[in-house]
Amino acid sequence: SALYRGFGAILVGGTPGTVLYLCSYEWIKTRLTHTIATKDDDVHNTNNNNNSHTNINDSTVKTMATNMMIHLTSGLLAEAIACIVYVPVDVIKERLQVQIQMKSQNSHLHQHHPHQHYPHQQQQQHYYYKGSMDALKQIIKYEGIWGVYRGYGATLASFGPFSALYFVFYEQAKAWAASTLQSPLSSIQMEKEKDNSGNINRSRSSNNGSYIELPFAYLILCSASAGAIASWLTSPLDMAKLRLQIQRGNGNRNPVHNVRSNPGMIPILTKIYQEFGVNGLFRGACSRVIHFVPAT
Repeated sequence: SALYRGFGAILVGGTPGTVLYLCSYEWIKTRLTHTIATKDDDVHNTNNNNNSHTNINDSTVKTMATNMMIHLTSGLLAEAIACIVYVPVDVIKERLQVQIQMKSQNSHLHQHHPHQHYPHQQQQQHYYYKGSMDALKQIIKYEGIWGVYRGYGATLASFGPFSALYFVFYEQAKAWAASTLQSPLSSIQMEKEKDNSGNINRSRSSNNGSYIELPFAYLILCSASAGAIASWLTSPLDMAKLRLQIQRGNGNRNPVHNVRSNPGMIPILTKIYQEFGVNGLFRGACSRVIHFVPAT
């Protein structure tokens, strides 16, 4: 049962968090696309009135850059919104997992030194939680609502870039996949459109207005590839976040219900680089990729 400590929090909060994440991405992307398209139409009409001629290659590069920025921004903002749900779940899961480690360490000390007194254990005993709901109640009671959002910045700094890069790679991969099914198509000429069921899996060619239905296998491949690349590139950020989290379990930490000071992600990344170099920053990257590929 210790292996699944915090599973209740994940079960209750994970699904709403994912729904909020995906819906936020689609809504933000749609609004940004509409806003930018409206401005581009105004500029295009102005240029036509002035008999101005725009280079096709310049327009192509601009469209590609615009689409990438839309997907990048939408992914980052969607993660920021979803973290409203994800961070409390992560905090509760972390507290429950750490207390198992503390209990195991205390039991080990008593077995080897049964008659020795450890004052710090008396401070830690009342920090044990019965379950996810009990942890939530105690954290809010002793730390306030901000207690369940401790680490929001670190979480967003880790998963925000991942989400941003993931959607950039995913959208571009879908465009490339569509271009292989019907040629000649340019990846920047693909627009996504929702079908009647609400699924977004079709790409449109601006050349002839036809729609390309991407096979399910293509969608899986696009998603897995995007998840693998994004998770690899952001692995150092995830390592720094984990270092911040496990500080709760080391011997130098303050009591759980007191405000802790930590060095921050940048100093942690700097220290890892100084000690282990670039390879140290990407230690565990393969495991992270293996985790995120099925998840995405």
